[in-house]
Amino acid sequence: MTDEDSLYGAVQTAEELGRVARTHRKHRRLTLETVSGLGNLSTRFLSEFERGKETAEIGKVLKALRTLGLEVIIQPRGRTTPVHRADQAREETP
Repeated sequence: MTDEDSLYGAVQTAEELGRVARTHRKHRRLTLETVSGLGNLSTRFLSEFERGKETAEIGKVLKALRTLGLEVIIQPRGRTTPVHRADQAREETP
C-alpha cells in the first residue's frame, strides 16, 4: 500500500471529500486551472469544493471527481469490499 492508497476510503463530510480531491489533484500535478479547463468548471467552484463547501452542487462535484479520475461508490456502512455494478449484474442474472 502506498501513501496515496491510504488517502482513499470512506468519506463522512464535505471537508473530507474536498481534501481527498485536492490531495489527488496535487499527486497528479494538476492545477485548479487545468482541472477547470478539462471539466468546464470554474476555478472558484473547484477551490470552494476542495475547501469543503457544504452547499457545493452535487452534479458539479461528481463532474469534478470524474475529471480527476475518481469515482463515488455507495455501499452499506461497514462493508469492506465495494460491490461493482458488473458484479451485481452477474448476481441478478438467473
